[in-house]
Amino acid sequence: MKKSFVALLIGLALIILISPGIVGRLAEKSMDENLDWAATEAEEVVVSSQGFDRGWFSSEGQHRIEIRDGELRELLLAYAGTDAAGKLPALIIDTRIDHGLIPVTSMARDKGSLVPGLGSAVSTLGFEAGEEVVPLPGTIYSTVGLTGELRSNYVLGPGSFTHEGATARWGDVDVSVTTSPSSGAVTFGGAVASFAVDSMTDDVRIEEISFSGEQVPSGFGFRVGPVEGSIGSISIDAAPSRTSVGALDEPRTILGPITVDADSSVDGGRVSARTRLGIENTPFQDMGNADITLDMRIVDADGRAIGNIKRGLENLRAPGSPDAMMSSELEADAKDLVAAGFELHIDEARISLPQGLVETELHVSVDESDPAGFSWPEALLAMDASANISIAEDLVRLAMAADPDVGGIIGMGFLQKDGDVYVLRAEFKRGLLTVNGAPMPIPLTGLQ
Repeated sequence: MKKSFVALLIGLALIILISPGIVGRLAEKSMDENLDWAATEAEEVVVSSQGFDRGWFSSEGQHRIEIRDGELRELLLAYAGTDAAGKLPALIIDTRIDHGLIPVTSMARDKGSLVPGLGSAVSTLGFEAGEEVVPLPGTIYSTVGLTGELRSNYVLGPGSFTHEGATARWGDVDVSVTTSPSSGAVTFGGAVASFAVDSMTDDVRIEEISFSGEQVPSGFGFRVGPVEGSIGSISIDAAPSRTSVGALDEPRTILGPITVDADSSVDGGRVSARTRLGIENTPFQDMGNADITLDMRIVDADGRAIGNIKRGLENLRAPGSPDAMMSSELEADAKDLVAAGFELHIDEARISLPQGLVETELHVSVDESDPAGFSWPEALLAMDASANISIAEDLVRLAMAADPDVGGIIGMGFLQKDGDVYVLRAEFKRGLLTVNGAPMPIPLTGLQ
């Protein structure tokens, strides 16, 4: 019994004293692999190592992340000003890793942990503006798992920042991200207590931001998986009126709460996705505030075609893109998507106003067809669709008062009174359209 106990103590000593030097190299390699993988996920980002000083129990290194394209690059260049002209904006990450199967040296700092792994790290950020590196607020605490999985937690306390007459203020920020270069999976979640920007022309405040999700590669150039997010409120004062102590009057626009709940998956090359969106207190001019609900889904769409359309749209936005060629390619990809067949459902689209409700339901089903002989008229003939729309009578009266042509729509039978609402019930099946029971001709000769 005593020999077993002594052997256990010796084993623990070896793990604590000898493993850090061996594991240190593995931790360094894993950190580099995660950063390289992140760079491949975002083509506008270039990651380079600025050196790594490896010790026995801990190591220190620096990585440089250059932003070559996108809105973030323009934002960083605007902040840096003329001093950074001609240079790529860059984020500088300084990292200390406490390594070992049991990283005991990490206990000397905040958020240290004895959880077994390849290392426990703490990182600080800086922004390279011209020749100067400006420290950025917040700290990233990370752990590298035994399989190379990187778990990072970005923590930022309340603070503020002023630049060119505008002040940004924020509350507590806590964001966690877990990445696995081997599988490509990303799990994330976080919360921002508040974020506000005060300027000479606009004051905006966002409260209670939260989000979470788990995404995996689809194999078609986009990710799938569940994503949730919410915002407690958004307040906007487009023309600030300030008191002598600098406080804002009551905001002129308040929006929220806002919630998003989405999920997507791939099965045999087919993509299915669903999104539910809720927005409360949406301002409608001269009509009051509305609550909006949208619940929609796509079923069994061709993943390859969706990936091609995504890339085409990204290329279309890129500077110097040949618009005509991009548009032609996008049309070809759209034909592939339709030829493969899919279903589109808007199970609920509701706008609730003080004057009443607008409710919409839409279902579209397109049968698979031969892509070689595809034509839009044949695609329409292969489509089944139905739509149900209900509009409160008071809202129709308001629309008629604002636009007399609405009365003509009612007269032609597109809207029919049913109690205290007006309804439109439409069905399209094998080329035949009926609206509220009456057949409507569909001209197909102009379609290619």
